[in-house]
Amino acid sequence: MSDPDTRLAEIEALGAKLAEAKAAIATKIIGQTDVVDLALGAMLSGGHALLMGLPGLGKTLLVDTLATVMGLKANRIQFTPDLMPADILGSEVLDTGADGSRSFRFIEGPVFCQLLMADEINRASPRTQSALLQAMQEREVTIAGTHHALPRPFQVLATQNPIEQEGTYPLPEAQLDRFLVRIDVAYPDRATERGILLATTGTDTARAHAVFTAEELIAAQAVVRAMPVGEAVVELILDLVRACRPEAEEAPEIVRRTVAWGPGPRAAQALMLTARARALLDGRLAPSPEDVAALARPVLSHRMALSYGARAEGAVLEQVIDAVVAHVTRIGKAA
Repeated sequence: MSDPDTRLAEIEALGAKLAEAKAAIATKIIGQTDVVDLALGAMLSGGHALLMGLPGLGKTLLVDTLATVMGLKANRIQFTPDLMPADILGSEVLDTGADGSRSFRFIEGPVFCQLLMADEINRASPRTQSALLQAMQEREVTIAGTHHALPRPFQVLATQNPIEQEGTYPLPEAQLDRFLVRIDVAYPDRATERGILLATTGTDTARAHAVFTAEELIAAQAVVRAMPVGEAVVELILDLVRACRPEAEEAPEIVRRTVAWGPGPRAAQALMLTARARALLDGRLAPSPEDVAALARPVLSHRMALSYGARAEGAVLEQVIDAVVAHVTRIGKAA
């Protein structure tokens, strides 16, 4: 990957394949271009994504379509209040042999797949939600003291209803931090909703087809990690993440006044990877400062929180992030 010509050829070939994948996704998902790009970017980065939106906006359909198009073995878990950790991870059962001997046998749970669809993840109890922590970070699970490796690649695409909806539980901060990006799924505009109406109420149903294989996705993730990142982009990522921490010297006044706690080092890692993936999806050889600015909300919004006082005053976290992006960008230009 050190040869620029070789890197260019790989990126061009992968760009063509990604364009085919997006076309296949578009047969099932009408509109929502930004949502699809963020989800693909998360998969190319090898990370997990949290899709946030009201019921009925196509979140589950998008995850199911991505599994088909990317050629991954997928399992779906419908999270409910009575779901237990063993229902996700698996459990050991006691077998009795013909000779009367007894031994434990591990039965794999649905987490043993390449793409796990965690549907309505915030409807399960915090104990069950936390069962995914080790799987998401270490790509393995520990049952009865034994480590069990998960398939490669292993990625979680979770859907979540707004916390205000009845029967939901907030995700723990530690688990939120393990999601590479938070993808907000909004209502479609009128033209998109018209297309959805016509495409989904007729006799013909569109079908997505596989474009990638699991091995090709792993290779694409390696291309993303090998993409060069300019010093200006690295410094911008550091400036942005550190400026969002209220106790940091770099924090602007708006952060000190409104933010209770800010993002950790995983946020900088996520910005580095997703900026590369965004450049790749656009057919470019390296990420730009514009990529970092565009990804600030998806990467940072679930990794920081407003103080009680700021929320009482009507502050909006996304507007605070936008202000920080403008602040660090202005400083970077001045330097």
